[in-house]
Amino acid sequence: MKKLINHPDSVVREMLEGTVLLSAAASLLSDENVVVEADLPAPSQRKVAVISGGGSGHEPAHAGYVGSGMLTAAIAGDVFTSPSADAVLAGIRAASGAAGALLIVKNYTGDRLNFGLAAEMARAEGYPVEIVVVADDVALRETVSADRRRGIAGTILVHKIAGAAAAKGLSLEEVAAIAREAAASVGSMGVSLGPCTLPSVGRPNFELGVDEIEIGLGIHGEHGIRKMQLVPADDLVQIILDALLADGKMKKGDRIALLVNGLGATPPLELAILARSALHRLSREGVEVARAWTGTLLSALDMPGFSLSVLPVSSNQLELLDQPTTALAWRGGGVIGGKTLTTNPAPRTAPNEEEAVSIGESGHQLRHLFERAAKALILAEDELARLDGFSGDGDLGASMRRGAEALLSLPEAAFVTPGNALIMAGDRIRRAIAGSSGPFYATAFLRAGRRLSEHPSPSASDIAAAFSDAVQAIMDLGGAKPGDRTMIDALEPAARALHDAIAGGKPPEIALRDSINAARKGAEMTSLMHPKLGRASYLGTRAIGSPDAGAAAVTVWLSALDHDARPE
Repeated sequence: MKKLINHPDSVVREMLEGTVLLSAAASLLSDENVVVEADLPAPSQRKVAVISGGGSGHEPAHAGYVGSGMLTAAIAGDVFTSPSADAVLAGIRAASGAAGALLIVKNYTGDRLNFGLAAEMARAEGYPVEIVVVADDVALRETVSADRRRGIAGTILVHKIAGAAAAKGLSLEEVAAIAREAAASVGSMGVSLGPCTLPSVGRPNFELGVDEIEIGLGIHGEHGIRKMQLVPADDLVQIILDALLADGKMKKGDRIALLVNGLGATPPLELAILARSALHRLSREGVEVARAWTGTLLSALDMPGFSLSVLPVSSNQLELLDQPTTALAWRGGGVIGGKTLTTNPAPRTAPNEEEAVSIGESGHQLRHLFERAAKALILAEDELARLDGFSGDGDLGASMRRGAEALLSLPEAAFVTPGNALIMAGDRIRRAIAGSSGPFYATAFLRAGRRLSEHPSPSASDIAAAFSDAVQAIMDLGGAKPGDRTMIDALEPAARALHDAIAGGKPPEIALRDSINAARKGAEMTSLMHPKLGRASYLGTRAIGSPDAGAAAVTVWLSALDHDARPE
């Protein structure tokens, strides 16, 4: 197990200490794992206290939601373990006053028992206390009765609504009624791509096959209602929304609040894809999403996966969701965009790809060379990926393939002149290749194209000059020079050899082979070089021993230009 902790026994206390240090809205009791809103007025002046909590491991819940307008206190148990009744009672004493306290409890046996016992103890001491239980997990709709469902991420919406109602100065009975209405309406369901690891255990709490997922999991690492094979994100969203619709949690014409919640190890990239899918599907169902939030709002430690929560909202509930809070973890806002797509302005000088033109001999020759280079790069995808994996992220092979496909997609009209073909190739490559390779090659093609635009039927010396211009463009853009262990270590000697051979009167085909040999030698030398630029520079001497992948790619496409060569 690799965890960024000091000791399993201290994770909860140290987590709470870190949380309150980061939040001006919260403080921590000295003798209990209870976070309380900072700077509360005297007990006689306090509004209704909204208190929640449960086992730790669900961060930012619950301590992250302590603040004016949300939770007044949060009680933290050990990881995935209910806090004791004494801890809950300490939270009630610290946060409550004459107006009383509302306890919001997720529907787990331990939480209900300990919060319920603490409520009785607090009432015996004279504190008015009400309890609202959240049981929003619709995955269990065919397994248990509605009052026995688990409480999961939809609880956060109940926290927000109840906290805002309390902040308005409503009575305990009024705040409890508003919270109960929200708890009865909210529905949630989750999907897990893998298990989580408890710090005290040190190993995953269940196993899944490589392509297996759990549908309808809880938030404590327990199994879901069934396993299935991994399917695309859109299909997973559909499974959850189908369940929420079937359970009656929403229907056509409803206005809802939506939570797209990560379970701890789901990156924002994936959550945004899930949110996109959910918003599109809900729109098709005739459901209006009035507010939506995405992020890790209630986690299950480091579990990869997500849940969706929906809450049909009245105008009053929407107003409560919109009320400000000082809670550190509440994301606020939630208003979704209207117009999502805008028109992309056309380039000032867009090449005419459809115009019927007559292609000259030089254009036909260049198209043939593009085809040879492109096919060679496609064949070399796996090898280039392997080389790139030694010092980079392994995507160079795929990038070069996409660039090659862009070259193959050029229309015949592009080859009216070599200069025009190079400029259009640069435009296509720029859009086809992500990462650094795209800008480098696009810049090279554009500068070489400008050089040859002056020569509709370029000579060998014109081509050599254009090659030199292209290499210089890459050096200007990236700052690399020979010896830095980059593609320049193959390109610069190749351009120099071509120039020298042509200037020395060698036939073009011999000059090309001189250029190819120089590129190969330069690429081979990179295996002995200390990297100075690019991702390989982060590895230092660990990158030595393998040639630079970018330089190797140069030798692939350059070698393919030799008509007597055969792609490997």
